[in-house]
Amino acid sequence: MATSTPGGRSPGPPCEVVMPRMGETVDEGTVNEWFKQVGDAVTEGEPLLEIGTDKVDTEIPAPVTGVLSEIRVQQGETVPVATVIAVIT
Repeated sequence: MATSTPGGRSPGPPCEVVMPRMGETVDEGTVNEWFKQVGDAVTEGEPLLEIGTDKVDTEIPAPVTGVLSEIRVQQGETVPVATVIAVIT
């Protein structure tokens, strides 16, 4: 019998959320605000956090449904594009 996590996602490999590239010349982003905390259920497509660059602030949606199990980049931190910023299981 298969089990599932809250939100209906079947257990599987964790999903790493990475800092997206917000433009050709943008190489880093700053986490402005987390809308969810570790342990919160998330639904694919719902806003997970807001990031900012020197050009724009953007809400980033959850890439999958599951539970936010780890936040690796705290509010106010600036990291390069493609850095793992959170993990959803």
